[in-house]
Amino acid sequence: MSAVIRHPTELGGTPNVLKIIQTFLLHCVVVYVSLLIVKQEAAIGKRDRLVPRLPDAGEVLRGSLLHRIIRHRTGCPKCDRGEGHPVAVLAVGYPGGRTRQISLRKEQVAHVRRCLANYQKLKSAIEEICEMNQLLLRADPDEKEEEGRRGK
Repeated sequence: MSAVIRHPTELGGTPNVLKIIQTFLLHCVVVYVSLLIVKQEAAIGKRDRLVPRLPDAGEVLRGSLLHRIIRHRTGCPKCDRGEGHPVAVLAVGYPGGRTRQISLRKEQVAHVRRCLANYQKLKSAIEEICEMNQLLLRADPDEKEEEGRRGK
């Protein structure tokens, strides 16, 4: 089924009807373009606000902070009583199911906690920035095509 678009004057309409339709369509285009621009500006604004809040990339660690109790087999009165020795460990998982565990001194634990928190903040901020960049890719496809044509 194909629709045939006829001129309003052929349908018994007047030139005023044509003007009303043209005005309506022009208004729709203006609103659509305005919404695209606002959406694009909002995405750029959100992305630009995220960037300064990123933590220092030099202060990040990936992994998990674990608290363990180690026990000596013989000769330690504390272990003989069942108390053991509390130890903090940074556990980092690698592909293939391998895990590296790094024993930490007590004074390192606070720094490792901060670095792990920075990693999570950095990771979530990067995800949000990627989402904004994807929105920008979809927001104005014609502009990207024109840039590609100009470059050729």
